[in-house]
Amino acid sequence: MALEAWFMDESNEDQRLPHHRKPKELVSLNHLAELGVLYWHLNPNNYENDKELQKIREARGYNCMDLLDLCPEKVTNYEEKLRNFYTEHIHADEEILYCLEGSGYFDVRDKDDQWIKAGDLIILRAGIYHRFTLDTSNSVKLMRLFLGEPVWTAYNRPQDDHPARKEYIKDLTGKLGVPLEAH
Repeated sequence: MALEAWFMDESNEDQRLPHHRKPKELVSLNHLAELGVLYWHLNPNNYENDKELQKIREARGYNCMDLLDLCPEKVTNYEEKLRNFYTEHIHADEEILYCLEGSGYFDVRDKDDQWIKAGDLIILRAGIYHRFTLDTSNSVKLMRLFLGEPVWTAYNRPQDDHPARKEYIKDLTGKLGVPLEAH
């Protein structure tokens, strides 16, 4: 199954729902790439030996990884952790997550500050506002990839003065050729 990404509605309903606009507005992989979101659809059944995953890790220098198994039965303070993941934030480094089992949503902000949902193996560029939630299955197993030791510090919005956010806005402005507010 290939990635499907879409613009989200403004509903405050359960965050685990897809939140499609009516009519549904899909977002292309090219649009995601312009925002600094890269995507691969890999076979999670053989991730230990996946040559494409190995190429991605080598090309980006990601030599460390860990696994997150998120479900109420396996995570202490599950609801609190989900609230933390769903709080809009940035990271100083890329975030690489690979969904091995189950499903969830990454929400990323576009240049107009609209939310887009995406999934599978994605790389979120440093400085892009995003959040994560599980879907209604309430279970997901994720692989996180790191440069060196695992460090995953989230900087909650607003972070307009964070160096990673400034660099992201500068690069996005250069690609699109128009000034952007520091959303």
